[in-house]
Amino acid sequence: MRRTNTAAALLAASGVLHSGCALPTSFRLASPEEALVYQPSGSWAGEIETPRLDPQDITIITEDDVALHGWYCPVENPQAVVLFAHGNAGAVPQRWPRLRWLNEQLNVSVLAFDYRGYGRSEGRPSEAGLIADAQAASYRLASLAGVEVADVVLYGRSLGGAVMVQLAAEQGARGVILESTFTSLPEVADHKLPLLSPGRWMQNEFDSLSRIAEYRGPLLIAHGEKDKLAPADMGRRLFAAANEPKRFYAEPFAGHNWTPTEGYRDAMVAFFDSLPAGPSGAGRRGRDVAKGPAILDQTPNDADSQAAPARRVAFEADEKRSRDRRSD
Repeated sequence: MRRTNTAAALLAASGVLHSGCALPTSFRLASPEEALVYQPSGSWAGEIETPRLDPQDITIITEDDVALHGWYCPVENPQAVVLFAHGNAGAVPQRWPRLRWLNEQLNVSVLAFDYRGYGRSEGRPSEAGLIADAQAASYRLASLAGVEVADVVLYGRSLGGAVMVQLAAEQGARGVILESTFTSLPEVADHKLPLLSPGRWMQNEFDSLSRIAEYRGPLLIAHGEKDKLAPADMGRRLFAAANEPKRFYAEPFAGHNWTPTEGYRDAMVAFFDSLPAGPSGAGRRGRDVAKGPAILDQTPNDADSQAAPARRVAFEADEKRSRDRRSD
């Protein structure tokens, strides 16, 4: 515990993976390092407006019997089936603009899930737990979309990218997309505090650099050149360690959290077009997608969500009932 407390104190002092907000209520009894690395939002019970997005509430049961919550957003004749893993903070409903962007701009079906302890998901997060969550979500998505697990494209940003590297190394994928992903958490800590090197005390590692070569398949790595949390050099080192075929996309003026541009959309389109054909024969454009503006809404509370006609997504009162339907 002393090792973890020391690392957490140093990380908190430097602002590494910490927004300066009070620690989440659910993590006041967790280790200080966990409270810094994992920053979920509240339960998001009730309703949220999602203009032009029609998500289906999905429950995922992990191998260790933890119930997770996710949103499944399918499209007709998808070019690909994508599992999306978000970063270390917030919850799936906050990512609805990104899910809509994937539907509308890339014509892919997508499942986004909350890690254990996040949003409406049960449990408490850990490195091993998040990887188990992603594995369970990949099987759930394959079942929903009627494809093999190997035909799922894994897409993760920041911490979610680290989770997807581990999953791809274990079970493969039709393709992998990493956005703003670091080499390892200890390296992020050491980058922020180079004289103290707190990374050596960290329990959570997510060492993507040591595992990315275990994945053999199409890879796209995207990184902001102005990223101060996980510098673009980390993305390039991951790229150098990865197997072919691989692509690197640099967003010139972007930091760690950035809004997809027309250039990034084009890079994503080219990546999906390059993937091997899926089971339905879709490996190129499933259907034409209107170009349109490729700029992603930055927050779920922007002017568009206030003005546009909105569908209200009502969460089920108690998704734990699905434990009795684990076979579906």
